[in-house]
Amino acid sequence: MQSRVILIATMLTISFTCSAFANHSTNEMDAFKEANDQMMKDIMTPMSGNPDKDFVMMMMPHHQGAIDMANIELKYGKDKKLRAMAQMIIDAQKKEIAEMKKWVAAHP
Repeated sequence: MQSRVILIATMLTISFTCSAFANHSTNEMDAFKEANDQMMKDIMTPMSGNPDKDFVMMMMPHHQGAIDMANIELKYGKDKKLRAMAQMIIDAQKKEIAEMKKWVAAHP
């Protein structure tokens, strides 16, 4: 009985996931996947052992990933509130990346 419940729950999860992407074009899905893949690749920088430097070096690509995803929302999204949020994310993350770059430059 328990395995049957797990099977049904798994099937429902897969069904909901597929239906969530049903309203997205291939271009949108590809853009999000590409942005995520690039962010994950860039985050995987070698660790220096300095927690401050490692934090900044991993946060910059994380913030850039947020910018990339927000740009995808601006390109494809229709919801006015989400588009406004995406623009706020872009503005805030660009400022924070600039601040982190300054810190990196001052701490070679």
